Amino acid sequence: MLRDLFSKKKKYATIPSEEAKQEVPEGLMTKCPQCKSIMYTKELKKNLSVCDSCGFHHRLTAYDRMDTIFDPETFEEFDHDIIAKDPLNFPSYQEKSKADREKTGLNEAIVTGKGKIDGYPAVVGVMDARFRMGSMGSVVGEKINRAIERAIEEDKPFILFAASGGARMQEGVFSLMQMAKTSTALNRLSNAGNLFISVMTHPTTGGVSASFASLGDINLAEPKALIGFAGRRIIEQTIRQELPEDFQTAEFLLKHGQLDRVVERKELKETLKTILSIHSPLSEEAVKEQLEPNEQEV
Repeated sequence: MLRDLFSKKKKYATIPSEEAKQEVPEGLMTKCPQCKSIMYTKELKKNLSVCDSCGFHHRLTAYDRMDTIFDPETFEEFDHDIIAKDPLNFPSYQEKSKADREKTGLNEAIVTGKGKIDGYPAVVGVMDARFRMGSMGSVVGEKINRAIERAIEEDKPFILFAASGGARMQEGVFSLMQMAKTSTALNRLSNAGNLFISVMTHPTTGGVSASFASLGDINLAEPKALIGFAGRRIIEQTIRQELPEDFQTAEFLLKHGQLDRVVERKELKETLKTILSIHSPLSEEAVKEQLEPNEQEV
């Protein structure tokens, strides 16, 4: 009967051909690791890589971070060509570093430079977790040190976005020395009267969290960023106690006074602009504009 023709079920499932599979470009969609919702990657990037469904902050590359913070065409990069040596002749270190350079387009785990945030000048360092998990080796420490020296020399505030698994084990004590090196440089910045804003993103751990990342005049963090020194399991085994569920999150640190504020990525540029405006010396024109209304009232 005619009805049977329409009600008949397919006997076999259809398997997409390889040609059909290739019609969907790789990277077209992104799955949120928190709420598991799937979204177009292009739409996610338009939303500053923040999930529309649950607010999860996906990681940003160093240059994508620059685009969200700096005014267009104001960024000037420093020391791009510095490449790490292999002081300990650590097995496969050079090969893995080379592979990361090819994969990321970066020469190291940090990009430094200067630019303007809504017109306010600043020197900046942005760590990128794609390169050796953002680990701090001798080049990372040297680039931060040079950026701080530029900030002192040009009398500008210094902003650092941390994203790191800690000190780089392949460089041994050379990486650990960067904790003291960067901390000393920040002390010089403070003595010069320059502002340092530290922004901790996911993750900020190990020797990075125990040195320059925690030394800001103002310490900010993105929501739910993992921030801490040793791993949760190691701490629990050491103290023989179960830690709170939100331990080592940005919100936990804020609650216990180790952060000044947790800031959504969409609000970060405005927050930085406000801080810079408060600490920026007024120009002669700005002083004149502020005085004129008062003179008129008198």
